[in-house]
This record gives sequence, C-alpha cells and structure tokens, in this order.
Amino acid sequence: MFKYYCLNPISKIGLDDFTEEFTKTEDVNEAEGILVRSAAMHDMELSDNLLAVARAGAGVNNIPLDKCAEKGIVVFNTPGANANGVKELVIAGMLLASRDVIGGINWVQSDKDDENIAKAAEKEKKKFAGTEIQGKKLGIIGLGAIGVKVANAAKHLGMEVYGYDPYVSVDAAWNLSRDVKHVLNVEDIYETCDIITIHVPLLDSTKGMINKDAIDKMKDGVIILNFARDLLVNEKDVLEGIKAGKVRKYVSDFPNLTTAGQEGCIVIPHLGASTEESEDNCAKMAVKEMMNYLKNGNIANSVNYPNCDMGVCNQAGRVAIFHKNIANMITKFTACFGDEGINITDMMNKSRGEVAYTMLDLEQPAEKAIIDKLKAIEGVFRVRVVK
Repeated sequence: MFKYYCLNPISKIGLDDFTEEFTKTEDVNEAEGILVRSAAMHDMELSDNLLAVARAGAGVNNIPLDKCAEKGIVVFNTPGANANGVKELVIAGMLLASRDVIGGINWVQSDKDDENIAKAAEKEKKKFAGTEIQGKKLGIIGLGAIGVKVANAAKHLGMEVYGYDPYVSVDAAWNLSRDVKHVLNVEDIYETCDIITIHVPLLDSTKGMINKDAIDKMKDGVIILNFARDLLVNEKDVLEGIKAGKVRKYVSDFPNLTTAGQEGCIVIPHLGASTEESEDNCAKMAVKEMMNYLKNGNIANSVNYPNCDMGVCNQAGRVAIFHKNIANMITKFTACFGDEGINITDMMNKSRGEVAYTMLDLEQPAEKAIIDKLKAIEGVFRVRVVK
C-alpha cells in the first residue's frame, strides 16, 4: 500500500484515478508521494519516506529540485495538460490588446446611469476603436505544448505566424502547422512581428530576455504578451517602451507592483491554467505519473531525473538506483549482484546532467545485504527496492 499527501487541493477527478493500492494520508511525513500545485516546498523537511513529488502543472519553481535529486526523490510535472487553457487566454489577450474592449466596458460602467447612454455610446465608441488581428504577424518565442497550440490557432484566425525555438521537439514539430514560419534567430521575431508572445521556461539564460535591447529592435506599436513567467520580461523596460510609444500594450498573467494599474498594461490575475478542464487534466496526469513510478519505478516527465521506462516488472525483483553520473557505476552495481550469484535479466541506465538513474530486473529478490552494499558505493544517493 502506497500513501500520498496533497499539499494543495487536487481535482477529485484526478484523485479518483488512484487504484486500491494507494491511500491518502493526512501525515506528510509518512507519505511516499506528494501532490502539489503552488505550495512552497523549499523550506519543508523532506521525509526519508518520500519517493516522489508530482506537480499538477508545468512550473516547478516552488519545489527544491536539487535537494530532491540528492535525496533520490523524483519530481514530476505535467507538461501540456493545461496547454489548451493557456492557449485560449493568450488568444483572448491578443484580442483585448488589439481592441480596447476593456476601455469600452469601463466607459459603459461609468455611464450606466445616463438615460441617453445608447446615443452617447455612438459618439464615444471611436475612442475605443482598435485593430483586427487577421493579417497581423504573430511571433511566438518557444514552441512547446502551449506555443504550438497558439501558433495553430493563430493560423486559423488568419494571422501570419513566426515561431522561434532552437530546441523544438520532434512531437512539437509534428503538431505544428506547416504554414508557421520557423525562424532561426529570435531577432527576426523582434524585427518582423506586430504581436509577440513568449512561451519558454524560466532559466538563467531566459531571465529578462525581453528587455530594452530586445524592445529597441521591435516594430513601433508592438504588442507583447507574457503568459509564461513574469521574470522572463524586464517589465520596467516595457513600461519605458509604453511611455515612449514603442510598445502599444503589454499583457501579463502575473500581477505585481510594477505593472498593476499601469497605463498600457493589461494584467490578468494568473488565470492561464485556471479552468476546470486544465485542473482536471493536470491532476490526472500527475496521478498517472506517480502511480507508474511508485508501482514500477518508471519515470516520465520528471524535471530532475531522466525518463526511464522498463514497463511492468515480470521478474522476481526490481531495484532502482539513484546516483551521480560518473564513470564505472554500472560495473560496481552489477558486481554486487554477481558476487551473490543473482542474475540480472534486464537493465536500463539513463542520465540527466550530473545525476543518473539505473533500474535492474532480477531473477530473485534483492536481499538487504546487497542493498546495503549498493548504498555504500560512493556516488549513490538512494537505492529503492521496487519489487
């Protein structure tokens, strides 16, 4: 029986997918798995019982990834599960920035008691006139699950779409409309596009990538949309661009003191993935990942360990080893079993940066003495008996 703990409310539709082998606990210290959305985990004491953390969403800034890796705790996220919800809000953001719908609504609200409001509206509406998005050039920085959906939707709306992603995956490439122009230099996006939307992870290399230098290269009257992470954009530079007339509108899904209430800014209260469907999809995916890992040792969509899948174990035993990605580790592992006369029927080793993950299927269960030998090998973080 495996125990899991929910740090945040998790969709019941997802939790209902847990089989009878899993039970919810109210004691986080006895849980083998934690399900989380936005709760901060950096200051948490991580129990030795904890084997996996599944984030029902894409971003994992609230989880101490390196600390988890060193303890052999696999951290999962749910890429693509909320992509449609974010895509729809990005399209809404483009429309709100192109047409001054918000200004018009606010005018109606302020004049709601005017008995001649209908007549007055015909005179006032020219103040809120905007432009259509059909025929405009949309630049998408980042062609992951969300970026691809935005690109394809924009093509159907009659936009000319440019996409930039030097690391575009095979799956994304297959799903991307053939009409999207794939550019090799992000500056081509800056110089060409009327509307620019960013969909990349927050890394040291991407932090503040939309800054004064980037904005200076953009077309006058550019619209910038940020539904990825607020720190991808130097928002003070954007405000300067708005004041100078360079930036027409900035649409962000991340409220903060820099942009909230500022002229030219449309700030949404982080609603990108806040749909019933997205929350359900994320929960279902997180539960599926956690069950497969806890039952079989298989890893899919981890952010701190490599993907590794050996299916359901049909042998007498299966052992998983978390270790440093250094030479001669496999030789040391296999020697431990060979010395005890235990045959390894199948094995898989995968690495990710400085860490690696090895699974071994055995003709007989591994006894405590062998597990202790494996744990004593320098560079091993954790040894887990899956079966």
